[in-house]
Amino acid sequence: MKLPENYYHNPDVVALSHDLIGKYLFTSIDGDVTGGYIVETEAYAGVIDKASHSFGGRMTPRTQTMYMQGGVSYVYLCYGIHEMFNIVTSAEGTPHAILIRGIQPTDGLDVMMMRRNMETLKPNITKGPGSVARALGISRKINALSLQSDTIWVEDKGLIIPDDEVASGPRIGVGYAGDDALLPYRFYVKGNIYVSKPNK
Repeated sequence: MKLPENYYHNPDVVALSHDLIGKYLFTSIDGDVTGGYIVETEAYAGVIDKASHSFGGRMTPRTQTMYMQGGVSYVYLCYGIHEMFNIVTSAEGTPHAILIRGIQPTDGLDVMMMRRNMETLKPNITKGPGSVARALGISRKINALSLQSDTIWVEDKGLIIPDDEVASGPRIGVGYAGDDALLPYRFYVKGNIYVSKPNK
């Protein structure tokens, strides 16, 4: 069952980022359903977060999606190469977002391997946000799309990952954010092979 729209309206982006661990992310692209459960996330706390695209109230053609009501996809291009999938959260006008950094693949493995040009299954198929998007067929074509759609959605399938198996720590690649780079806004399943390093 898809997570209800009001799930994403939670104003606490950090708590929601933690809660998404163990939820299942799915896409249906060109008739192919692919997905798996989320093992790594990063929270971005909007206008007060120096690591966020919307820090200081920044509004650009790219960031305007972040200001939508929670429950839509925010997909952007990073370094001109990798497309990154985020979940917009909170109320309209509050640009919170959660980057999905890693999933443990469960559905549509053959399709994901084809998209990743892999002949054998390796952890990097969905390790890191660029890999997640590519494996699931996510592109900027679905930016701002509702997570209630039949193209991309999140489900709670009853998987419970105990809190003592979930670690938190600083986000990756946000050194430019000064003190905010040290905030423990990254959550991940300890030791999971589909999690970026460090993963202990």
